[in-house]
Amino acid sequence: MDDYLRQTVFSDPGDLDIGELPHGPAELAHLTRNLIIHRGECERLGYAVPEQRLHGDAESRYAGELLRILRERGDAPLTESRAPGGRFVGTCRDFALLHCSLLRATGTPSRIRGGFATYFVAGFHECHWVSEYRLPDGSWRLVDPQILHESYDVPFDPLDVPRDRFLVAANVWRTCRKGRIDPRTCGFSPIEHLRGLWYVRARLLQDLAALNGVEPLPWDGWGPRQIMDDADLTAEDLALMDAVAAGEVAGDDPRLIVPGTITSYTTYRGVRQVTLRSSPPA
Repeated sequence: MDDYLRQTVFSDPGDLDIGELPHGPAELAHLTRNLIIHRGECERLGYAVPEQRLHGDAESRYAGELLRILRERGDAPLTESRAPGGRFVGTCRDFALLHCSLLRATGTPSRIRGGFATYFVAGFHECHWVSEYRLPDGSWRLVDPQILHESYDVPFDPLDVPRDRFLVAANVWRTCRKGRIDPRTCGFSPIEHLRGLWYVRARLLQDLAALNGVEPLPWDGWGPRQIMDDADLTAEDLALMDAVAAGEVAGDDPRLIVPGTITSYTTYRGVRQVTLRSSPPA
């Protein structure tokens, strides 16, 4: 459990002064909500995101970079609510990573989780990231900082997301394999070809990586083969993912270790190779 108290290269907040921060998971979740705007929330928040920020912010895969951008956009304390123009323009993963970073910095073991939410599009399992922190009794609680905004109408507390509303990727994989979830209802709903069992596999690998200290961007991929369609999945692929979802294979298995250079299937910059940091910048 102590592993989730230590910062990773990705969650490390750098020289952040934590003296000004609250220590409660709920307070830090609200703080996170007030520092980030999702790049798909323009209409929801009535704010036109500048094109450069729309394309660039969410490529900042490290919490330290996210906080640097926030400092450049205003010198007010992080505890002060910001107008949209002073916020980082990111994705669900950025909400989860910043919340996780702040939780770790203030003494609460936490991690980000990749999976699928059922509360965005009726009848669809939308790819999503949330944070998860350890309670004093050793159990874990899911938090979705992104939906801590009055415009999100959900029938539950975003500070305690039910596990049947956000399903971690392993659960979705197992349920799809049993025929209880149609894989065609899993993925990124706005784009029809970004859904299917192959997509669940990708998120399962990402979640496993995050649990082992490599918190990826939502469009990161790695491995010897590009798998972008259910037809690309072999019997060997299915068997390996079945084992991963069942907890029978760990993230340090040679077949699953994230390499130093990965492929970014980024929305705006095109497919490219990215070399990951091995340590925080000096």
